[in-house]
Amino acid sequence: MSNRVQRGEVLNRTEMARHLGVAMPTLDEWVRRGCPVVERGGRGRQWKFNSAEVRAWRDEDIRHQMADTRLASTEELKRRKLAAETETVELELAKAKDLVVPVEQFERALAKAFGEVRAGLRNVVPGRAARRLIGESDETRVKAVLLDEIDQALTALADETLILEDDLELNEDESEEE
Repeated sequence: MSNRVQRGEVLNRTEMARHLGVAMPTLDEWVRRGCPVVERGGRGRQWKFNSAEVRAWRDEDIRHQMADTRLASTEELKRRKLAAETETVELELAKAKDLVVPVEQFERALAKAFGEVRAGLRNVVPGRAARRLIGESDETRVKAVLLDEIDQALTALADETLILEDDLELNEDESEEE
């Protein structure tokens, strides 16, 4: 890569992974392999990435990986092709057995579940905790009551089914897209 300053946004680790459409462990692996970092995180400091520098690095990384493929032996390429075909067949089988769902569908179901958790905590904890804490001035007691109320709310939510099978089924609109 060149030494000139790249334009781009400065993003934290979560934002960078979302921006690139990859999981955070993937971004972590790229950093181990040399992905540029503006500032490393740790001990309360966030990681900082320049989006343009990371994209340029990733483009170069892909070109480098493609060059490695051109240098591979015929046997290695056959092995890779067989592995990819096997993975495709296994994925199709998992889909047919309803063992996997599209990421977008799972994200919607998870967002709904988190919404229920948030609503449960916001609707239950403040009212019950307020009644128990009227006139209380001891900080240790306040913390204990709040933790107790949060634990009770989370226990009640844990007993509920937050993600229903219906939430993971494809709508007609989504099944037409495939």
